[in-house]
Amino acid sequence: MRKTTKVALVLVPVLLLGVPLLTVGVTSTVNAVATATEAERIVPYGQLVPVGEHRMNVVVQGDHDRTIVLLPGLGTGAPGRDFAPLIDELDDTFRVIAVEPLGTGLSDQTDVPRTAENITREVHKALQYLGVDRYILAGHSISGIYALTYTAAYRDEVDAFVGIDSSVPDQPGSTEALPTDALATMNALGITRVLQAIGPDPYAGADFDDSAKEQMRILTTRNSAASTMLDEMDRTAANFAEVSAQVFAPDLPVLLFVRADDPDGEDWVGLHERQAASVQNGEVVLVSGSHYLHHTAAAEISAETTRFVGSLSE
Repeated sequence: MRKTTKVALVLVPVLLLGVPLLTVGVTSTVNAVATATEAERIVPYGQLVPVGEHRMNVVVQGDHDRTIVLLPGLGTGAPGRDFAPLIDELDDTFRVIAVEPLGTGLSDQTDVPRTAENITREVHKALQYLGVDRYILAGHSISGIYALTYTAAYRDEVDAFVGIDSSVPDQPGSTEALPTDALATMNALGITRVLQAIGPDPYAGADFDDSAKEQMRILTTRNSAASTMLDEMDRTAANFAEVSAQVFAPDLPVLLFVRADDPDGEDWVGLHERQAASVQNGEVVLVSGSHYLHHTAAAEISAETTRFVGSLSE
């Protein structure tokens, strides 16, 4: 799968493995019982803010003049927890706000179509409620696409964009449909839960304790096949098409952290180098690691972001 179609780490094995049909009855029953039980074990974090008729969860950490807003990749079940290693590094310099868009983390589900325009409008409403009107926007994976829509609408508020192995317009695979029907069916039958149990630790090498991993697993299981996230996945190709050939405003500073050795990215580094070259102040920083660079390279990302942002006021 390309970067366009990569979703939460725990979902990838679903597309690669199977479970004998004779076990389906058992797994579906176990899944239903476990899902109900797990709902009682979710530990609240962050704060809920009103966004229209819904509530969006945000994690705010650090007390500094400059604010950085973090937006997650597609399929991230609990963004506020997923970004924790990076938040802990950035909050020495910035006030950090990790946003959990509707349908992720502890935020409400919604039947509002998951278009880039709707998603960015909702994020902006949450920031308005918090009184945040100047900030650096940072996004992982698909949020690189949403950032184009966001900065076009709210350019006067955004001081810079920081991409964390972020998606770019017209990248290979951007027109591919995601197998949402299969994901929903396998989740309902409990197969996703089985694969999580027998598969490798998706957070290996990252700075998460067992409790955090368990909470992320529970929220991923709850959110990954819910209607809100499935709708966002179904609209991925259309959201890419909406920004085809689009670039950031020339005067927007852009810092892009890019996976250095991507085994399935065709010209992945080159795509980002061209995006950085399309603005007056653009940089690409190559980082070793998986697509989830913020799990294992948080210190490097924080240090380079602090340097880059500091240079903007010089």
